Amino acid sequence: MPQRDRPFLLTVGAWPYFLVPFIPIAIVLELAHASAVLIFATSALGVIPTAALMGEATEQLAARSGPGIGGLLNVTFGNAPELIIALFALDKGLHEVVKASLVGSIVSNILLVMGASMFLGGLGRDRQRFNSVAASAQSSMLMLAIVAVVMPAVFELVRGSGLPAPTAERIDYDASVEHLSLITALVLIGVYAGGLVFSLRTHRDLFNPPHAHDEDEGEPWSVRKAVTALAIAGVAVAVMSEILVGSISETAQQAGISEFFIGAIVVAIVGNAAEHWVAVLVARKDKMDLAVNIAIGSSAQIALFVAPVLVLASYVIGPWPLPLVFNGFEVAALVLAALIANQVTQDGESTWFEGLQLLAVYAIIAVAFFVA
Repeated sequence: MPQRDRPFLLTVGAWPYFLVPFIPIAIVLELAHASAVLIFATSALGVIPTAALMGEATEQLAARSGPGIGGLLNVTFGNAPELIIALFALDKGLHEVVKASLVGSIVSNILLVMGASMFLGGLGRDRQRFNSVAASAQSSMLMLAIVAVVMPAVFELVRGSGLPAPTAERIDYDASVEHLSLITALVLIGVYAGGLVFSLRTHRDLFNPPHAHDEDEGEPWSVRKAVTALAIAGVAVAVMSEILVGSISETAQQAGISEFFIGAIVVAIVGNAAEHWVAVLVARKDKMDLAVNIAIGSSAQIALFVAPVLVLASYVIGPWPLPLVFNGFEVAALVLAALIANQVTQDGESTWFEGLQLLAVYAIIAVAFFVA
């Protein structure tokens, strides 16, 4: 039976919405002052369907808006759930959690998402091919962004008090590294704006893979329906994010795990779960152009847009500015992820074994983060 003839809840993209009951459950547990671990677990699960709805609404609105505006909508709202979660963490002064979630999102997109896409997409196929020119352009942009993002950490390592420990919670940095982080953020925002012109206007053909919703999924939603869904999703993401962030510190204490691991692995995966699924799904359909675009494009957007926005927002939200000083594990993971992204996209081909290797690297990094 074609997907368009099936009830929505029987389609392969509907699984996040089966987690909707966790939204009211998380709210009730929060009001009842239940165990922080329970609140964290239910709110984390509750984030997934809200993020999925936001992504779906954005895609549907983009389909109605033409390639230019549609592309702008996708890059604007593509990482909105992660940004919203990070803003709530920023407001509570959880700077190390914010930085860990940024690193976790970039690393999980490159290693977990692209790895799973290549592995599952490559099963039963000799190899898969994608546009190496577009992929290399994005991976190069990611590499340059990562170099800029880690420079404040290098400055602090050489001229300051050294890199923070993975278990650090709040560190009072010198004004010099805060100013360097601010300048870095402004430069990256400028590069991001240039990247929009490059990908949406002057070189649009390179960055226009097939739409995430294929021809079997029927007509796109009306603009009114898409805007309404986007507004509802935004409110729901905000509510779940506030509950989630509010329970992180106590959950870390009760569960005996670090806030660093929660931010870098758990929060990063939860905020990207729906997008991750789309990438794997289209890879199975042999649409590796789109899968690679989702993985690397999302990582580049986090480095070029989300991180700088959080630095700028920290001058208004939270107790003090957010310096881009990552710990040693985070710096290593960022640099290695950027190098790997550049390496695996050069030839425009992938196999299931290449995907398995990426997944293995992610597993090792996750274990290292857990024991750090």
